[in-house]
Amino acid sequence: MTGHMLIFGMGYSAQVLARKLRARGWQVEGTGRAGTIAFDDYAAIDAALDRASHVLSSVPPARDGSDPVLDHHRAALRDWPGRWLGYLSSTGVYGDTGGAWVDESAPLGGGRRTARVVADLGWQALRGDVRVFRLPGIYGPGRNMLDRLQAGAAHRIDQPGQVFSRIHVEDIAGGVIAALDAPEGVYNLADDEPTSQNAVVEEAARLLGIAPPPLLRADEAGLSPMARAFYAENRRVSAGKARRVLGWRPAYPTFREGLRALAALSPEAEVEAPLLAAAS
Repeated sequence: MTGHMLIFGMGYSAQVLARKLRARGWQVEGTGRAGTIAFDDYAAIDAALDRASHVLSSVPPARDGSDPVLDHHRAALRDWPGRWLGYLSSTGVYGDTGGAWVDESAPLGGGRRTARVVADLGWQALRGDVRVFRLPGIYGPGRNMLDRLQAGAAHRIDQPGQVFSRIHVEDIAGGVIAALDAPEGVYNLADDEPTSQNAVVEEAARLLGIAPPPLLRADEAGLSPMARAFYAENRRVSAGKARRVLGWRPAYPTFREGLRALAALSPEAEVEAPLLAAAS
């Protein structure tokens, strides 16, 4: 299958998807610094919608939950006659589950990502054929624990039992591509082994041949409010539906494979990482 994809928000994850689609013969346009259209050029966006067969938004919501894409293009997207509409959301919509597993049937809300909940539900309510992809912690070239360790920005926090899920950026693109000819609905995309941040830090340190940072209490580490909020939530995300319905299989089923692949990148490959620096 080939088509013409319009992406709102050509950030970190969307750029990887765009590269993969272009390699398959797709035409891809997008908004943002790495895109081809200014987000506030509404005439150009309307023209791009007319050309597009597929539309994906990776634009995050504002703090109040308002979605910039829906705010400006809700009516056009509701009546848009194209073949496929998708949205990149967050597994933060599930809030803290005390380490329990969640799937797409789990209740939403109650966490630090209330704005994400509002936006997620807004996209689902837009029309009946939207695909919503809920993503956990994203890592990949230029955004990973190897880089954080080398920059002296990694921490090990003494918080027994705290786990979360993650996904390699290449596997996000793979999941979206797998859904291009699949039913609408909500899909979690996550790897197979939720684990603690400490385990990821320790594996990255092993690959680099350095000692991991010391184990600290949260109040000793000088964490930002955002980082403290991250450690306040604890959940495991199941991607069983994506496996069953989309036939999706992550190329990096755990953080170990993902970190090994990143550690093997040549210096030339790492030079390209700044091109993917915008947030997804």
